Amino acid sequence: MTRQMTTEMQQCIDMCHKCHDMCEQTLSHCMEQRSDESMQMSMVLISCADMCRMCADMMMRCSSMAKASSDMVQMCVRMCGMCADMCDMTAEMCRRMESREMAELADVMTRCAAMCRQMTPQAMQSA
Repeated sequence: MTRQMTTEMQQCIDMCHKCHDMCEQTLSHCMEQRSDESMQMSMVLISCADMCRMCADMMMRCSSMAKASSDMVQMCVRMCGMCADMCDMTAEMCRRMESREMAELADVMTRCAAMCRQMTPQAMQSA
């Protein structure tokens, strides 16, 4: 038996997937630049993409449990907080690169971070 996922949680999962996909797409742009800065950015983008995917995966697993333990819910909340921190840090780095593509990615990361920060135990548990 699975429980109903909250709208907020589904929106956060969707945004994590979007952020992951955009990081992956932007990665090739950075790799083409071949500068030390873009290579460092590539590594950060890979880490951010991985964090977003892991965060979305954890939320989906948590939501699929009929009665997720409070420990599991707390772990998902903490994962969302770490994902938000990673997105904020990466967004700041993207903005320093001063390109339209990186600015668009930074905006998505900022929205993802904001949604992840809204994930509280109450937001993850439907009535």
